[in-house]
Amino acid sequence: MQQKVFLTYNLPLVEFQEASQLQKRLVQARIAGRIPDVLLLLEHPPVLTIGRSGTIKDIIAPMEILAQEGISISHTDRGGGVTYHGPGQLVGYPILSLKEHRLSVSQYVWNLEAAIIKLLLDLSIYAQRVPKYPGVWVGEEKVCAIGLYITHYVTRHGFALNVNTNLRCFSYINPCGITDKAVTSISKLLGYEITVDEIKQPLVQAFSQVFKFKPKQGDRIDKCLITSGSLNG
Repeated sequence: MQQKVFLTYNLPLVEFQEASQLQKRLVQARIAGRIPDVLLLLEHPPVLTIGRSGTIKDIIAPMEILAQEGISISHTDRGGGVTYHGPGQLVGYPILSLKEHRLSVSQYVWNLEAAIIKLLLDLSIYAQRVPKYPGVWVGEEKVCAIGLYITHYVTRHGFALNVNTNLRCFSYINPCGITDKAVTSISKLLGYEITVDEIKQPLVQAFSQVFKFKPKQGDRIDKCLITSGSLNG
């Protein structure tokens, strides 16, 4: 059996809403069968996103502080509560057909967590799942958040892995509504600085091993390519 391919795209710093619109276009192309599965890897400028189960009350910092820090606020249709995105955080958006790969939603979340756990294990960081709290944890500290939206069995949104993120920004919120646990990063856990670029390729390898896909680097991505159906390398 031929191994399935997913296209990976390493994007620059992308505004959250711009990335959301791109995902929606990719999802429509994936549903129509014009493109294979896609993994977008990127960073966002500082932003607090409020998911479907979140409320503005989970933002505990005064708006003046957020303005001074250059942190915007954006509502989103992903699952989960409030979280922070910013430079130093590797955000992964898989556009993936659950039906084609015979995955339930819970199996998909399990695989996402497994890929991050494998990546961290390769760095000698021992991570685990915590019951009732999706994501990846090291002890009592969360290192990777997961939030999803699924339409016609195709996934949108994904995971946010703290690499060398400014962790102070998480003190401005109740992350995902959780008030009794902390947030950490790969750099903090290792005790030395590591960059997002250093993590991308190991992440792709862990992702491909868990999902049993063959990664293929995409050349470019834009609305024209998506509309024309030529986003296939």
